[in-house]
Amino acid sequence: MRVVLGLLLLLLGLCASVAQGEGGGLGEVSEFQKTAQRDAVEESIKQTAKQTNPDIWAEVRALRNMVVELKVELRNMEARVKDSESQVNELKAELMVTKVHVELLQLDNSVQATELNSLETRLTATESKTSDLEKEDADLQTRLSSSESELLVSKSRIDQLERANAEKPKVAFYTALTNAGLVGPYNTDMILKYSKVFTNIGNAYNPATGFFTAPVKGVYSLQFTMCGHRAGYMGVYVYKNNQMIMFNVEFKEEADFESFTNSVVLELIAGDEIHLVLPPGQSLFDSVNNHSTFSGSLLFPL
Repeated sequence: MRVVLGLLLLLLGLCASVAQGEGGGLGEVSEFQKTAQRDAVEESIKQTAKQTNPDIWAEVRALRNMVVELKVELRNMEARVKDSESQVNELKAELMVTKVHVELLQLDNSVQATELNSLETRLTATESKTSDLEKEDADLQTRLSSSESELLVSKSRIDQLERANAEKPKVAFYTALTNAGLVGPYNTDMILKYSKVFTNIGNAYNPATGFFTAPVKGVYSLQFTMCGHRAGYMGVYVYKNNQMIMFNVEFKEEADFESFTNSVVLELIAGDEIHLVLPPGQSLFDSVNNHSTFSGSLLFPL
C-alpha cells in the first residue's frame, strides 16, 4: 500500500511540472530537467522501497499470525462441529427412542381405546341390566306393598275370626254308659245316665242327670251308639225337653253282641235339654270297652 502511495505522489509531481511548462510558454522540456526528474523518481522509489520493505515483513508476520489464529479457530470450529455432530447423533438416537416410545404409547393408547370401548359396552349393558333390575325391584316393591296390604287385611280378618272364635261358645262332649255290663230291663222308662265322661267342653252335659243342656242358641250335632247282649229288644228314645223326637229299636233272637248307631242335627235355643231313655222291658250292654256312647257338639251358634 505504501509503494502505491509513493508512485501516486510521483505521478502528481510530473503532472504539476508539465502544467508549469505549458503556463510559462515553453514548448519543450530541457534534457536536464528530464534527467533531474528521472533521478528524482528513482530516488523516490528507492526511498519508498526502503521505507516499504520493513512494513511488508511486518504485514507478512501479521498475516502469518492471522493464519495461525485462523487455523486454531478452524480446529476449534472443527471440534465444535464434531461436538455438534455428536450431539446431533445423540439427539437422533433420543429422537428414535422417543419415536419408539411414541409408537408404543400409540399402541398402548389403541389397546386402551379398545379396552375402553369394551368397558363402555359392558357399562352400557350393566346400566341396562341395572335399569331392568331397578324396574323389577320397583315391581317387587309394589307387589310387596300390595302383599303387605293383603297380609294386613288377612291378619285383620284372622284377628276378627280369632276374636269371633274366642267369643264363640265352645261346646263338645263324649260319654260312655257304664262299666257294669248289663243295663235293664226295667218295668218303666229309664233315663240313661252316661257316667263315664271323656270330654265335656263347656260343661253342657251333666252325668248326674244324663241331660245335655244347650248353653247358647245354635245348631247342634248329637250321636249315640247302643249295644245289646241279651236276646230280645234293645232300643232308645231321644227327647228334646219333654218331646220325643226319635225312637230306635232292634230285636235280637239270640244272646249275642249287637249294636246300632244314629245321629241327629237339631236347632236348639239356650236352655233346651236333650236326654236318652231306655224303654221298659229292653236292655243295653256296656263295659270298659265303651260299647254304648252318647256325644255331641255345637256346629255353629245362631
